[in-house]
Amino acid sequence: MASRSYLINSNDMSLMDKRNYRMTALAAGLQRCGEKGIGNINADIPGLAGIPPAEMDRRVATIKAYIETGKWPTTIDQRELAPLTDFVAGAPAAQDFWVTPALAVVGTVYTCLNALLAYTFPAGRLMVCYGVSVDVAVLPISRLIFRRGSAVGNIQAQFDMQPMGTRLETAAFFSEPVVIDPQDPFAIQVLCNIIAGATPVHIDNFLFEIAGTTTA
Repeated sequence: MASRSYLINSNDMSLMDKRNYRMTALAAGLQRCGEKGIGNINADIPGLAGIPPAEMDRRVATIKAYIETGKWPTTIDQRELAPLTDFVAGAPAAQDFWVTPALAVVGTVYTCLNALLAYTFPAGRLMVCYGVSVDVAVLPISRLIFRRGSAVGNIQAQFDMQPMGTRLETAAFFSEPVVIDPQDPFAIQVLCNIIAGATPVHIDNFLFEIAGTTTA
C-alpha cells in the first residue's frame, strides 16, 4: 500500500484542522482495533457491521461520525502510552516518559524511549502515532524513523525534521498516522545532526486496548 510521509508544522494548521486530524486518527485506530480483535467495534457502533471490511474509508468515516457526537465504543479504552507498563512483560522503558539517550555521534540513530532499542505491545493493545514535539531551543535531530521488526528492521515511515528547526517549530503532525500493531516489534528513532544531551522527543499518540485492561 502506498504511503505519504512528511511533517505538517503545527503552526500551519488551524484549531479545526488539528481537531479533525485527531478525530480521523482516533477513528483509524478504532478501525484497526476491529481488525486485530481488540474489543467489538462492529457491535459498538450502529451500522458499522453492514459495511464490508474492504470499504475502509467508509468504515473510518462512520466511526469518526459516531465519536464526533461525543460517544465512544463501550468495549475499547483509549489513552496515551505509559512506557513503564504498556510493553510486553520484562521489557519496559527505563523512564516513564519520552527521551533519547545522549546524542553523542552525528549521523547516528538513537531511540526515542531512553535506552530501550525496540519495543513490543502485548496482545490486545495497539498505538496510533500522529505527531511529534521536541522541547529544545536548538533542534539536534534531522529525521524521525519508525521501524518494524527490530531496531534495524524495515522502515515503516520516516519524516524529515529539519524544516522544524529552520522555522523554530516545536511541534508537527504526520501526513498520515503511523499504526503500531500488537505483538509486532517496533522501534522509533531519531537521527542526530548536532551533538547534544538526552533530548525530549515526544511522539503524540493514541493507545487503544480492551476496555478495563488498565482502568476498571
